[in-house]
Amino acid sequence: MSDPWQMLSERKALDAEIRATLIAEYGTRGKKALDAVDRGLVRKYLDFFVVTGSTGDHVIDEEVCTCRDFAFRQKPCWHIIAVRIAKATKSFVPVGEWYQENWKG
Repeated sequence: MSDPWQMLSERKALDAEIRATLIAEYGTRGKKALDAVDRGLVRKYLDFFVVTGSTGDHVIDEEVCTCRDFAFRQKPCWHIIAVRIAKATKSFVPVGEWYQENWKG
């Protein structure tokens, strides 16, 4: 099987082959991650990446996510996969402020 991350690092863009490889590798998590990137749900604040999911915003920092799936499994959730894709393709929404200063937790 091809490595989707190697393919992304070489091509710097999502194409049909990379999309199929991500879905083959990650299943539903890959589909959700691609959907989030396509819909502009990955934002890069000055301090964190934030992905909006069905249950709200999830903060991703250094391959750690605030979602329950990551807390339970300790493996990449779809939010982390979405951030990886967005970083590789520069397809995130830049936000020129600190998330910590605007967090309403």
